[in-house]
Amino acid sequence: MTPRRSHIGPGIACLIVAFAGGCTASASDASHEAHTTADSPVEAGRYLAIVAGCNDCHTDGYLFNDGDVSETEWFLGSSLGWRGPWGTTYARNLRLTVSTLTEDAWVQMLRTRKGLPPMPWMNVNQMAEPDMRALYQYFQSLGPVGEQPPKPVPPGQEPTTPYLSLAPVEPVTGRTQ
Repeated sequence: MTPRRSHIGPGIACLIVAFAGGCTASASDASHEAHTTADSPVEAGRYLAIVAGCNDCHTDGYLFNDGDVSETEWFLGSSLGWRGPWGTTYARNLRLTVSTLTEDAWVQMLRTRKGLPPMPWMNVNQMAEPDMRALYQYFQSLGPVGEQPPKPVPPGQEPTTPYLSLAPVEPVTGRTQ
């Protein structure tokens, strides 16, 4: 199979990596108070995962099918690569990831991780701890299913899976029509 290439405009790329949770929280209060309340931490986590756009990358087909993917298929990761100057990265299977971590280890990872784009770790690091725990409990409630997607591909190497290009493209100037 020949890898597909697509170019995403800067507006869509920003939308993909945008993270909506905790917009009004300051860094000093981010670890103390939940910014999302619901009948249970699982419901709060479900809500956060939806509004934060976690499905957009971590659920195959979600972004391109207007969210019309059964919840049983959510957060299984994706073999659709995100390619840029950093190489090609893949959205992890969050259901398997939480199955290998304690809740405290999950919180520590979300609080401190620095990783490759397009995952907006700089935003996730700012999430309130109770919200991080709610996400963990929600992902845990879905159960461990599936496999992890491919490992990242370094810059300069061609991925063997379909991918979207997030590489900046300079406009062509001086053209006449």
